[in-house]
Amino acid sequence: MYNEKVVDHFNNPRNVGELTDADAVGENGSFKCGDTMKIYLKVKDDIIEDVRFQTYGCGAAIASSSMLTEMIKGKTIDEALQVSNQDVADELGGLPPLKLHCSNLAADALHDAIANYKKRQESAVKE
Repeated sequence: MYNEKVVDHFNNPRNVGELTDADAVGENGSFKCGDTMKIYLKVKDDIIEDVRFQTYGCGAAIASSSMLTEMIKGKTIDEALQVSNQDVADELGGLPPLKLHCSNLAADALHDAIANYKKRQESAVKE
């Protein structure tokens, strides 16, 4: 059902855990399947210096979260914002059609984290 890359990211997820000093946190979940994701970003000079995730869900959800973190580490906020649901699935070498929503959750959680980061930056400038 899953290719080797998906299985590897599920069995050996990268960047797992919470960043207690995160500059932004994004969340997303699916009522349909019960998967939930949290993405933590540490940003310095507009570059994602560190990223972590916590995911409760199936193997595809965990693999998608892991792959996403690998894809965005070292990118600027604007570059990371360009990462799409399809990009995550493609980097994993594809997901079964019934599991494509898992890559959507990862990218959507990232976009939520970036929106959170930008809101915090705007608030800091106003103070």
